[in-house]
Amino acid sequence: MSRLRGLIRHPLGQAIGLVITAYLLFTIGIAYLPGLLGLRSAPVPRSVVLQYMLTALVGILIYVSHDEERWRQFKEPITALLVLPKTRVLRGALLTLAPLLIGWLTFQQVRPRVDTPIGLRSIHPAPPGRITFQGRQLELTGLENPLRHRGALEEHYETGRGIYYQNCLPCHGDLLDGNGHFGHGFSPTPLSFTDPGTIAQLTESFVFWRVAKGGPGLPREGAPWNSAMPAWEDFLTEDEIWAVIIFLYEQTGWQPRRWEEGGGEGGEGH
Repeated sequence: MSRLRGLIRHPLGQAIGLVITAYLLFTIGIAYLPGLLGLRSAPVPRSVVLQYMLTALVGILIYVSHDEERWRQFKEPITALLVLPKTRVLRGALLTLAPLLIGWLTFQQVRPRVDTPIGLRSIHPAPPGRITFQGRQLELTGLENPLRHRGALEEHYETGRGIYYQNCLPCHGDLLDGNGHFGHGFSPTPLSFTDPGTIAQLTESFVFWRVAKGGPGLPREGAPWNSAMPAWEDFLTEDEIWAVIIFLYEQTGWQPRRWEEGGGEGGEGH
């Protein structure tokens, strides 16, 4: 018991404990704690975990080295393992196992895998004629973005940009290409708005429907769906969603698909 207490109080033991705690927090804590609190949770990509762990390691090294005596105690068992004759066997085992472990982990990263393909799905499912948005009926057929006829387009663009970078950037990315920090943690990955096969082919009412209803609002006949996008009508107003749509089109340079006078979707503006 006394040896365990000594290990816990030793700077090296404290550093190891902090590393383990940080890893559990960045992997299990961030991914599952929000779900226990009734909030939305999401898997944390390994690249983000690595970035956070490197930051934590730097902080831990600063902690153990800011005091000369603590730093000496921290290095003492490491020096003994690497230098003293009595630890020759343990040192040899460590120098043998460490390269084998690194080689095995590297092989696991690069080895070819035969994974089950993602289920077939329609990229652009047929939208409903009308939806319920925040308790009221909204007719989608023939619906144009009302902000394009109200106020200054530049102001709507700036509003949409702020909303996008506050809410959408972690998944859809700074460049709107679907390569956000959390994007690689989802299957399928978030939509790339810079792809000419996405919003350039759609009416703004279609984009409004998809943003407002998110993954939960995708049509049942197209199941199974794996979209992780939340229903943004729970967080944004109607005008805020329309402003984000303006930002998406203005930022990418695409023009939205227009409605024909007969009510069908026109092909112009691609």
